[in-house]
Amino acid sequence: MPQTFLRRSILLVSLFLSCTFISKAQEHSKYRRIYLSGVDASKTKSWDFKVSDGRRAGEWTKIAVPSNWEMQGFGTINYGHDHRNPDIPLGKETGEYRLTFTLPKSVKDHVVRIVFEGAMTDTKVKINGESAGETHQGGFQSFGYDITELIKPGQENILEVAVAKRSSNTSVNKAEREADFWIFGGIYRPVYLEIFPQNHFERIAIDAKANGKFRSLIVLNGAISDGLEIDWKIRDAKTKQLLGEETVSVSGDSLWVEKAFTNAKQWSPETPNLYLAEYSIRLADDVLFSQTERFGFRTVELRPQDGIYINGTKTIFKGVNRHSFHPKTGRALSEANHLEDIFLMKEMNMNAVRMSHYQPDARFLELCDSLGLYVLDELTGWQDGYDTIVGPKLVKELVLKDANHPSVVIWNNGNEGGWDFFNEAGFHAFDIQDRPVLYPWLLKNDVDTHHYPSYKEGIQRLSNGSDIFMPTEVLHGLHDGGLGAGLEDFWNDYTHNPLGAGGFLWVFKDEALYREDKGGIYDSDGNHAPDGILGPLGQKEGSFFTIKEIWSPVQVLPFALTPEFDGIIQIQNLYQFANLNQSQLVWEVKKLDRWGQPSTLYSGEIVLPDALPGETRLVELPLPDRWERGDYLNLKVLGIHGEELYTWSNPIRRPQEMTDKVLGEYRRIARSPLKLEEKDGLLSLEAGERRFVFDMRGQYLREIWLNDSLLSFAQSAQTIEGIDSQKIKSSYDWNSNGSVTVIFEFNPYPKRLEWTVFADGRIKMSATAPHSRFDEIDYLGIGFDVNELKVKGVKWIGDGPYRVWQNRRKGVEFGIWEKAYNDTQTGYSFDKLEYPEFKGYHANLYALRLQLDGPDVIVRSETPGLFFNLFKPTYPEDATAGVKPPFPDSDISFLYSIPAIGTKFHQAEEMGPQSQQGASFARPQDEGYPIVLWFDFN
Repeated sequence: MPQTFLRRSILLVSLFLSCTFISKAQEHSKYRRIYLSGVDASKTKSWDFKVSDGRRAGEWTKIAVPSNWEMQGFGTINYGHDHRNPDIPLGKETGEYRLTFTLPKSVKDHVVRIVFEGAMTDTKVKINGESAGETHQGGFQSFGYDITELIKPGQENILEVAVAKRSSNTSVNKAEREADFWIFGGIYRPVYLEIFPQNHFERIAIDAKANGKFRSLIVLNGAISDGLEIDWKIRDAKTKQLLGEETVSVSGDSLWVEKAFTNAKQWSPETPNLYLAEYSIRLADDVLFSQTERFGFRTVELRPQDGIYINGTKTIFKGVNRHSFHPKTGRALSEANHLEDIFLMKEMNMNAVRMSHYQPDARFLELCDSLGLYVLDELTGWQDGYDTIVGPKLVKELVLKDANHPSVVIWNNGNEGGWDFFNEAGFHAFDIQDRPVLYPWLLKNDVDTHHYPSYKEGIQRLSNGSDIFMPTEVLHGLHDGGLGAGLEDFWNDYTHNPLGAGGFLWVFKDEALYREDKGGIYDSDGNHAPDGILGPLGQKEGSFFTIKEIWSPVQVLPFALTPEFDGIIQIQNLYQFANLNQSQLVWEVKKLDRWGQPSTLYSGEIVLPDALPGETRLVELPLPDRWERGDYLNLKVLGIHGEELYTWSNPIRRPQEMTDKVLGEYRRIARSPLKLEEKDGLLSLEAGERRFVFDMRGQYLREIWLNDSLLSFAQSAQTIEGIDSQKIKSSYDWNSNGSVTVIFEFNPYPKRLEWTVFADGRIKMSATAPHSRFDEIDYLGIGFDVNELKVKGVKWIGDGPYRVWQNRRKGVEFGIWEKAYNDTQTGYSFDKLEYPEFKGYHANLYALRLQLDGPDVIVRSETPGLFFNLFKPTYPEDATAGVKPPFPDSDISFLYSIPAIGTKFHQAEEMGPQSQQGASFARPQDEGYPIVLWFDFN
């Protein structure tokens, strides 16, 4: 095995010390792992292959191993629901694999075992024409055979593998093949040979508690001789410092060892400290065999009607569901795929991941151990479970493979009805840590994991119940709905309840399969394939940043940034174990330069004060005396490992002052007085090269002309967005400064809409604030029409860069933002996903520059908290009602309020307080905030 691979791999079982047999005349033997396949989807090997049906059926050719054969151009591609449709042919093909390999003569008198990390699904193995053992059933488990008596050392050996996509066991098909995910076939995880000496370990199981108590079950393969001893020692995996060691005598084929280590460092996602347990079989001075297991000291406790405790601390799981999936390789993944997924989860401040709905690659768990994520490890079973024949075998394989990973803190016995309660016994029988066993969507074993609740749902359930609650699927994403939208309300409800243990968002990534057989499209099987926080190639949607802010383990609490601001803010420590003083805060006072890049006026960095988890501290920012010269304040919090947790931004002044200061008032020298002309109900006002035409009957700004060219921007004939408003009266007045104010009156809103045209070409719109009661409105404001074909992009000062919904206001920050025009349908436009999306609602407008094919349109706002909308996104045909919130009819609108968005299964109004429709409770005497906008055309 190349040394470079050893350096990159953190293997579950690493057998590396020399071994000798009892006869000292024999040479020392070493454990070897010989890969017959590639090590992952990016480093494959070629095997002979033939598929029985579908694409390229009946021809012997070559295939990459590991891989799913559908992604190599063979067989039939199906989504799990296809079995319900008699018009869709189901792939029931069998793949035949052949490989010739040679083993050195030195393996003679050794034990040789062949291991398959994953093959879908019924797998028959032959070595040199002889069966290696019974057919393995179950496509997601690791399995192997002792082939010592079948191989020919020093000669060529023939491996034959037949993999049937459909199982002969009905329960396997129901659990795996008729599930709500893509269905694949083939040897999709590595295949290798393990070479052992006659004396070796069959199993090593570790239970290492957070308090340093260590115990381990050691099972030998049965080759026992008098005088055998086991040496075992514990080392720090990073420093290799010895923690302790002992020697025990062997009196049978299994034994327990125990020891307490007072200086052991705990494992958690915040500090994933790892250790190596080194075991050696020794006879006198000869070491016969050695094996090393990597583990962490940590304790998992489920305390009924209290919580799930890790290392003695009540835990809130900030988690997501993850399939093993890549659009171009199916379930065959690479090291880079695993690392990308984990780093993206950590970037969102997640601390947990659920393996939905099957056992993951061994390498993924190794990386979760070393990088720090809690894992819910799951036995397959979507909505039907394994029977009590194959089920217990698969439970045993699952536990024996994954039990020593400190990241694995909970077992899931299937999903949404995909279980047989009888099979739970195997988890307790083989897991010496006796981790909790949950049933995702049931209230069972003292935890309520109910899926897709609406806000405050349930009688005696969830946050209304008396049991620990932790939805293992929540806020079902579809297109741009769910996930980040509604999360803040759910999270506040859950975390304020002492029984809340967090939850797991559905789902991590869009699972659109790249289909060469369909001309190279990305196929999500309508809205069936999971739709996640990220695109299929890891593109970040708006919810990514919402989750990042809400789940940041250090929170900057809201504060008012007024001229009297004294620099004191509140910082909350939401880490599970770390003190706040391990984090830092970087502050910057930023200055805008018209439409250019902002500069930094002042900056600094402070170490945050001492605060235990759950505590809040006052922190004083050392702002200089003239900090008000800046335009906005950035507060970036760095976590315990120096990583950015989140950056909060706050404008220093309100829109009117800000835009006057940054953009100026656009006053020009009027070269001639304003000219006015009335004809056929139209009022034309000419200011130099600009001419504004008002429809006095329709009561809107109809046309804008610049140097005799009609601009592709004007007020919408609809004018008022959000309510039915009656047109009352039109008029105009000359002002003493030579300007003209055009007045439109409506009932009930706005009572008065004024356009003031100045002789220097400036134009100002003012619409009075609501002075009536409006209930259940989705949006309210003033609309404009634009020729979409002329739009190239937009630049704005306000919150960005992503669009928002009423129930997804977090994850955007104040600044100057820019994006090119695109027509991305979120979670759907897989062939051209461009984020941030151009179309949609945006928050906290200060100024906007709409970039057109022709003169740009510049809009300055004087109204605090104003939203603006850019066009109407196109909804995918398979969008459900909850993810199709309403939009104004006009192309661009400036709004007091905007709608919320729901999920795949829920309407917005079911998702909490922030998701309710807007309402105005204004009274005629209220001063309110009129919509005041200045327009310029350059």
